[in-house]
Amino acid sequence: MSTVALLFALSAAASPAADAADAATIAAIEATCHDYVDGQLEADPQRVARSLHPDLAKRAVLGDTPDERLGLRRMSKEELVALTKQGALKTPKDQWDRRCTVLDVTGNAASVRLETPWFVDYFHMGRFEQRWVIVNALWYPKPK
Repeated sequence: MSTVALLFALSAAASPAADAADAATIAAIEATCHDYVDGQLEADPQRVARSLHPDLAKRAVLGDTPDERLGLRRMSKEELVALTKQGALKTPKDQWDRRCTVLDVTGNAASVRLETPWFVDYFHMGRFEQRWVIVNALWYPKPK
């Protein structure tokens, strides 16, 4: 077995809880992920807002210079919604390239990976009644 095939096999086996979740749960989690990313790409602040918990913690790890050591760039729900309203990531639909991957689901908690050409987000989502929302997001801006 090639190294690449082995890596794919291992990654597929690494998320048994996501495999065990029912299709409706996975679809609801993916819909929240798409509200988040597609809302930004469409510059639709209402779509982004509905994907986020009011107490969202969105962070990015800063570099490892002495001035940035263990630093985090922080963003609130309100800041992200405002950036969306300004069209910060507005992109023509024919240029969209994004993928949401549900990594794990346990009860009312889920871990999700979102990848675009510009960034990777790792989400912790929570289910409140029947609604999944993003509670925490750690993101990495891809080098240009």
